[in-house]
Amino acid sequence: MVEDDLDLAQAVADLLTDAGFDVTQRHDGESGFAEGRDGAYDVIILDLMLPRRNGFSVCLDLRNAGVHTPLLMLTAKDGELDEVEGLEVGADDFLRKPFERSILLARVNALLRRHDRERPQPISVGVITLDPASRRVSARGREVALTPREFALLEYLLTHAESTIAKGEILAAVWGADFDGDPNIVEVYIGYLRRKIDHEGEPSVIRTVRGVGYRVRED
Repeated sequence: MVEDDLDLAQAVADLLTDAGFDVTQRHDGESGFAEGRDGAYDVIILDLMLPRRNGFSVCLDLRNAGVHTPLLMLTAKDGELDEVEGLEVGADDFLRKPFERSILLARVNALLRRHDRERPQPISVGVITLDPASRRVSARGREVALTPREFALLEYLLTHAESTIAKGEILAAVWGADFDGDPNIVEVYIGYLRRKIDHEGEPSVIRTVRGVGYRVRED
């Protein structure tokens, strides 16, 4: 739960704990983003008005980092535009303050049920298996620890395993269409992935197609 009102955060945490959840609290947008990106959670409850970063920014960057955790956005603001923007940046549901605690708990349980139905299935290509839901990756049965960006890159390559993907397409999909840094960052991260998932003495899982881009070896 990311909420800067400490009393409200604790009250909701107590409610969820009584309902059987383990709750982690963060009280500003920056630490909330880092926790949501790097932690393994079933639901994120995110306030809109936060110090350091607002909830819109946190939600958008979580989705861009490949975090698919169900997200309930809270706000004290009024008006439809905030709700529309919240949903557009990737929130799954929206709840205005003040709210009944029973309503919040019902919304959390509804998100969990919906997520279970929509839970993305693991992807297996050759010796690589990637689970988008648990954010785990294994290579030849060995678990591999990836950063969020490495995970997003590998996920994109695996979901397009039948195709050779141009560097520009990878850049737009993984770093965003408005990325204005060095496009060679793609090669840098391909190198990071190869060092983590390849087996010494064997061809790389990620094949370079010269003059075109990259392709995952299905064998």
